[in-house]
Parts: sequence; structure tokens; C-alpha cells
Amino acid sequence: MVFAAPGEALTRAEELLGADPPPLHASVAHQVIGIWQRDFGDTRRALAHLRRARDLAARADSAEREADVLATLGVALVHAGRTRAGLAAFERGVARGSGHTRARVLYRRAYVWWVLGRHGEALEDVRRAIPVLRQADDVIWTARALTLRATVHLALGSVERADADFTAAEALWDTTGQEHDKADAVESRGLAAFRAGDVPAALRLLDEAEERYAKLGTPTFMLTIRRCEVLMAAGLATEALTEADAAVAALDGIGGQSTRKAELLLVAARAARLAGEPQTALARAAVAVRLFAGQRRTWYETHARLVLIEARVATGRGSGRLVADAAAVAERLVAFGAPAAPEASLLAGRIALDLGWTADAERHLAVAARSRHSGPPLARMTGWAAQALRARAAGSARGVLEACRRGLDVLDDHRMTLGASELRARATAQGAELAALAQRASLVSGGPRRLLGWSERWRATVLSAPPTRPPADPVLLSTMTAFRELASRADEARSEGGRPAPALEREQRRLEREIRSRTLHMRGEAPGDGDRFDVARLLRRLGDDVRLVELAVLDGRVHVLLCGQGRVRRFEAGLLAEAEGEAEHVQAGLRRLAHPGAEARLPLVEAAGARLQELLLGPAAAHLGSGPVVVVPPGRLHRVPWALLPALRERVLSVSPSASSWLRARDTAPPPGGRQLLVRGPGLASGGAEVPELSARYAGTRPRGGSAAEPRPPGAPAGTREPLPRGDRRSHGEHLDQREQGEQGIRGERSRTHAVPPDGGTPRDPRPVDGGAGDARSARSALREDGGSERGRPGGGGRRLPDVPGDGAAPRGATVVLEGDDARVPRVLRELDGAALAHIAAHGTFRADSPLFSSLRMADGPLIVHDFERLDRSPYRIILPCCDTARFASVGADELLGLVTALLPLGTAGVVACTAPVNDAAVVPLMLALHKGLDAGLSLAEALRDARAALPGDAVHQATGWAFSAFGAA
Repeated sequence: MVFAAPGEALTRAEELLGADPPPLHASVAHQVIGIWQRDFGDTRRALAHLRRARDLAARADSAEREADVLATLGVALVHAGRTRAGLAAFERGVARGSGHTRARVLYRRAYVWWVLGRHGEALEDVRRAIPVLRQADDVIWTARALTLRATVHLALGSVERADADFTAAEALWDTTGQEHDKADAVESRGLAAFRAGDVPAALRLLDEAEERYAKLGTPTFMLTIRRCEVLMAAGLATEALTEADAAVAALDGIGGQSTRKAELLLVAARAARLAGEPQTALARAAVAVRLFAGQRRTWYETHARLVLIEARVATGRGSGRLVADAAAVAERLVAFGAPAAPEASLLAGRIALDLGWTADAERHLAVAARSRHSGPPLARMTGWAAQALRARAAGSARGVLEACRRGLDVLDDHRMTLGASELRARATAQGAELAALAQRASLVSGGPRRLLGWSERWRATVLSAPPTRPPADPVLLSTMTAFRELASRADEARSEGGRPAPALEREQRRLEREIRSRTLHMRGEAPGDGDRFDVARLLRRLGDDVRLVELAVLDGRVHVLLCGQGRVRRFEAGLLAEAEGEAEHVQAGLRRLAHPGAEARLPLVEAAGARLQELLLGPAAAHLGSGPVVVVPPGRLHRVPWALLPALRERVLSVSPSASSWLRARDTAPPPGGRQLLVRGPGLASGGAEVPELSARYAGTRPRGGSAAEPRPPGAPAGTREPLPRGDRRSHGEHLDQREQGEQGIRGERSRTHAVPPDGGTPRDPRPVDGGAGDARSARSALREDGGSERGRPGGGGRRLPDVPGDGAAPRGATVVLEGDDARVPRVLRELDGAALAHIAAHGTFRADSPLFSSLRMADGPLIVHDFERLDRSPYRIILPCCDTARFASVGADELLGLVTALLPLGTAGVVACTAPVNDAAVVPLMLALHKGLDAGLSLAEALRDARAALPGDAVHQATGWAFSAFGAA
């Protein structure tokens, strides 16, 4: 019962002891309490109860009972770090028991051998136990033994054997009521999925196991270890480190198992190393080595020593001693049959190469390279990395490039099994070394074209295919609705000068975790991208006028690849670190210039722009020609306001995450119908004043040779038009004085959010948590409806402007205006899907801690990146006059996560967005001028260039213009 209903078993055992039972029954009760304390509580209490159970079994003169208790005691002693005493207890247990009881003892000793990393002994004991358990028709213990054998097979890399045993065990568990064992079986299947390379399935199964354990109220330290392993493989090392450290603290708090603590410390050390925290990795690994050594767990101790050596190398301590240590670790791992052995050989070879010991390096790297043809994806990548280093040592650039190509192909295949864009982006970190090796080899021997090809090979790959659409999961949809409502209530609390209640913030964080968790479970649907980057195709599309500037970073220095006029030229610029520092200074200056009264800083910001140009473009700035320019920066330079650079200031300028992404945007056709969408979110200081101006412009456009038809009033028959409420129609052109701009404030300044709707009236009442049925529908399902009362009712759910062709212009589709309470997320998503142009004036918030929760504030709460990923097709063009909408999190090898990068793979060919907080009033004339250019048939980049030129020359307006960039090619 202790593994079916742990809490109930503990209560009944304590009740039994209170009734003064005979020694035999008391022995059982103490054993149950000992098991509960061993697995879910205090190890010291467990040992006391189990010793009492052993003594009572001896008093009852029951050899079988004594053998069973000795086995339980042996497990507890080993988990307490007293390995020799634990193994001695097993020896006595095997000697005292017989038949069925001995088989149970052997099973538990096999478990201990697995804990100790002695897999051969574990397989031998479980091999002896299973036939006896089956003959006795002991379903529960047979299922446990099969699960254990499968786990040992996984540790040895035998995934197929493990899968067969897990399948057989699962069939047996279905016939029992052992809820804890069932949860353990789900956890084990998650481990098997991970070993087979299926990260989304592993995360889904581990989350399911966690839910099952939570219902039983039992701790999940082993589950935490396995989940951290999966998180690290998914590129979420920082998250894994946080979880492991929290579990260590919780285990210490209850006096839990010493063995589990050592395993958690090992996981934390690995996570810290992958997260770029070598000192933390050193500290965790050193304690883990000491604990494993005291527990006589040489398999685990060897793995901990591998992490310790890796951390020492990461801190710059390469030495001949470390080469020898890594080689010794590799030999021991080979003897254990551990899959990590190639990693240790690669490490030894890499250290030897750095020391110039080419013969030693070749010996170790040759061993590591054997893993490139078999095993899971990451093991094969280890082998190809070793092969690339061998080729580099031999001076073969061709060999380096071939090994890098093969290794990145393996990672491509693995990456495309991941459905979530976050996982795809973070997984690229595992190919960073291969990409860097290939770029260096190209720089030495291949010329600018080859360097461009390899720069593109691993740049912004998350944009190469649309992310998998989130499933039509009612739980996910209702969770997103609840999250939106809580976030809205939190915003209201902040706008009233306070802060949300701690309970509200905790619930919001919980809902964020659930949304993210369910999103990470998605498997990839798209095959690997077969459309490889072609330099010749890029040059043909650029023609003679357009220049594409791709910035590659090698060994900390920026290299400019200037593409155009049928050729690629390379120029050396400045150091990346200096450029990043200068970009931060510029961002700080733009933030100051968003406030009136900071005019004196304008020359400083312009001078910083000139320094940035020298660092980022160098001599290439003199060879840009006179035509449009496309800038392709690395991820770490995503915050540069490119329009501030003197050579780019007066140009038609667009930015793209990669040249491949720019080509795809150029090839994207606008949707039929040409629907426009104007959205005005709540709380803007100017009330999003450009939206009524734009809606009036679209509504007032006159057809050729006649006057515009009258709008249809509500309830009027077809053929009549609804009158358009104008709202705040004050002119917001160039004549706005500085005082008025100061009063209107900074767009996106959260501390000054207004709770009054932009069309006047009273502040909005908090809405119920359920949010109504419409909120829980996905954008796709809503689009397939026939419209219902909201879509079909004149004036309901927003204002739809008529299809009126302009004077001399091609016919345009309907224009939809959503503002006030109509600007709710479900309706906004429905209208965004497939639109030709969308303009969203709203507060923007960038979440550096969780970039896919970056948001635009709507009437019912935040519209987050996860919402956009539900669109079948995002708008062809989208304009975001919102703060921080062009900010990204740089992750993986060279990936960006944020709002713009979520839109580009979904059908958006062009975006105008902002990298900094901007003055709300100054945005209005910029946006009106931008739309004027679009009306004239210009591209986003052309219209933005002309809009900047039309702004007043004061500091506030100039800074506002520089803060905006055009992304893509529309």
C-alpha cells in the first residue's frame, strides 16, 4: 500500500503500532513507516524504524520477514551514503530468504547496484529475480523488476531493450492499483523518450508523472534529476540549474537521501557549465565528487569528475595534468559502458590541441570521432566535432567543413523534431562550436562567398520553418484566458499606484509556467529545411542597386560581408564587445531624448552613432552605393538603431535576421482581399491618436469620379453605411509644441498608464476570471465560424470601414477598427489572421526573462507572442508603434526570440517596430507620414525613410524616428 496510497499507508501503520500488535505485525508497520521516511521524508528516521522492524522480525522468528526487512534496510543504508553496511545487509537478506522472498531481495539489491552505477551486477540480480516473480504470479514485483531492468538498459544506451521492458511493465501496471508505481512508470517512459531523442515527448511524460506524484503528495527528487537532464538537452540550462538547486535545498530541509543529493549536485554542476557559470559548476561538481566517493559510487563519481574537468577548462586552467585526468575519466567511462565516454575523449583531445600536443590530441579525438555514425543526435554531434578538430589539426579546411556540415545536419534533424520555437532556438547552441569552426575555415581558405554561406548556415534558423501550431487544447486555451485576466488585473493595480497582491502574482507565474509547459510539449511537424541558402540567388535578387550587409563575428571581431552588383566583398570592422557597449550607450541616450528637455544630449547620441558606424561597418561604409540597404546583424547586435548610423540615416533601410529570411520575405505574396486592421489599446498617453486619423483617412477616401457613399447606421439594410465615430480628432502634426508633448508622455511608460478608455468614459471594471466563452476559442476555430452576432452585427465588435477604392488607387479591402472594449485579444486575433496590413497602437512590454510572454496590451489583457503563434497566417505587413516591440532575447547559437521573429515565419513579410521607449506624441506624426507613404505605394522601408525626413528637426522627433526600424522586405 505504501506505493499505492502512501499517506494512507503511513496512517494505518501508525494506528497499528498504537494498538500494541504482536512482533510480526509490528515489524510490518515499522517497515512501512521506514519505507515512507526513506523515500519521502527523513533518512535518519527511516533507519531507526527499519532497524526496529528487523529486530521485531527476529523476535517473531520469521526468516522470510527478516530477509524482507534487511533488503529494505539495505536500500536505506545505501541512500544514506553507508554503502558497505547496506551491501552487508543484502548479503544477510539473500542468505535468510528463500524462493519468492529471495527474488524480492534480489530485485532490491539490483536497484542498489543501479544506484551505485554497477550495471552488470544489477542486470545479473534482476535476471535471477524475474522468472521467480513471474512463477509466483507476483504482478507488482514483476512490473517493478521489468521497469528497473529497462532503466539499467537505458543507462547502458540500449534504448530498444529498454522500450520492450517498459512496454511489458506498463501492461502489468494497468492491472494494479499501485498509483505511485504507475507514476514511476510514466516517469520512466519519459526517460526512455529522452534517450531516444524525443524531447517534447519526454517533457510531456515527465510533466504527467509530476501531476500524478502531486496527487499522492510525494516528493519528486528523481523526477527533478531527469527533468533537468531533458531541459539541458533542450538548451534550457539556466532553468535546469534553478530547479536542481531548489531541489537540493528542499532535500536538505527534510533530511532526505544523501544519494539523491549527490545526483542533484551533479545535475546542477552540468547545468551551470552549460549555462556559462564555470565557478558554480566547479563548486557543485567538487561536492558531488566527494559525496559519490564516500558512497562508493564510482560510476557517478567518474561522471562528476568529467564535469569538474570541463569546468576547470572553462575557467582557463588547461594543463597537461587535465589532459591526463580527462583521458583517465574516458577510460573508466568506456569500462562502465557509459554513453558519455566520447565526451571525455573529446575533452582530452581539445585540451591537448590547445597545448599544441598534436599527437596526443589525434589519439583522443580519433576515439571520440567513432561516435559520429551511431547513437542519439547529441552523441553523433560530439563525434563530428571531434572529426572537425582532427581535420583542423591536420590542416584540412575541406575536412573541417565536411565534418561541420555533417554535424549540423544531425542537429538540424533533431531541431525539427521540436515544435516550440523556443526549443528550436535554444537547441542551436549545441551547434555553435561547429558553426564557428566552419566560419574560421571559410575565412582562411574559402573567400567571402563561402564565409557568407557558413554565416547563413546557422543564423536565425528558427525562422526557416513556421513553428508548430499549438494544439486545439481546451486546457491551454482556458489557461491563456485566465492568464490574460490576471495580467489585466495586475496592470490595473499598478496603474493605481500600487502593486498586485502577492497571491495574484504567484497565480500569474503559475499560469505562465503551465502555458509554457504545454507549449514545449509540441512535436515538430515540418521536415528539415531543404531550401539551402544560395549565394548566387541572393545576388540575383539584390540586383545592381540594393546592398545587403551581413555582419559575421569571428573571434570577437566584426567582419562585414557586403553583397551586391553580383559579388560579395569582405571588410574588417571593430570588436563586437566595443560595439555592444556603444549600442547600450545609444539606447540610454534615446531613452533620455524621448522626454522633452534633453535636447543637449542630441549631439552626443549622433556622435555615438558615428562611433557605432566605425565599429560595425568600418571601411564598408564607403562602398554602400546610393540604393537601398539591407542590414543582417548577429543576434547580439539586435538593439542597434541602424537609422542613426550616418551612412544609413538618409537611406531606404531594412533589417533582417538573416539573408535567407530576407529572401523568403521578398518571395511572400500579399494576401487576396487586402484587409486593413487598426487597433487602439488602452492607457496610451495620447490615446493612440493616430488611429482615428487613419480610420478617417481610409473612410474618407473618395472613389474615382464621385463622392464616398454614406456609412450605414446600425440596423440599416444592406447598401447603407454606418457613421464613423471620430473620437479625439485633434491634429497631431508638426505644430505640436514641446509642452504638449511632455504632457502626453512616453509610449510604453508603465508607471503612467491611464485606466480611462481612449474614447472617454469611466475606468473599466475588472472582468470575471472566466472571461466569457469567446476568449477561450482559438484564432483558427474562430476564423472558421460564420461570424455569429459579433461579426455579422453592424457596429458590433469593432468598426468595419467599407471597401472604397481611392482616387487613382487600386481597390482596397475593408478596414476594421478595434478600440475601447472591442480591442479584446480573441477579436484582434481573428482580424489579424490573413490581413494585408495591421497597425496596433498599444503599450508594449518586453520580457527578457521569458521573451515569448512579451506582449501588447489589449482591453482584456496582454496579447502575447504565444497568441500570435496561433495564427494561420500573420498580417502581410504589421506596424507596431509600441515600445520595445523590436527587442529580442539572444539565445542559442545566433537566434532571436521576440515578437518580430515570431511573426516572420508565419507569413509576415514586413514589420515596423521600435527598439526603445518613445515619446507617445511624437509617434503620431511619424505614423501618419508612414501610412501616407504606404498609400502612395511605397514599401515599409521607403515609407519609414520618408516619414523620418518629414518630422520636425527637434531632438524628441529625431530620436523617435531613429528608434523605429523596418524588418523584412515588404
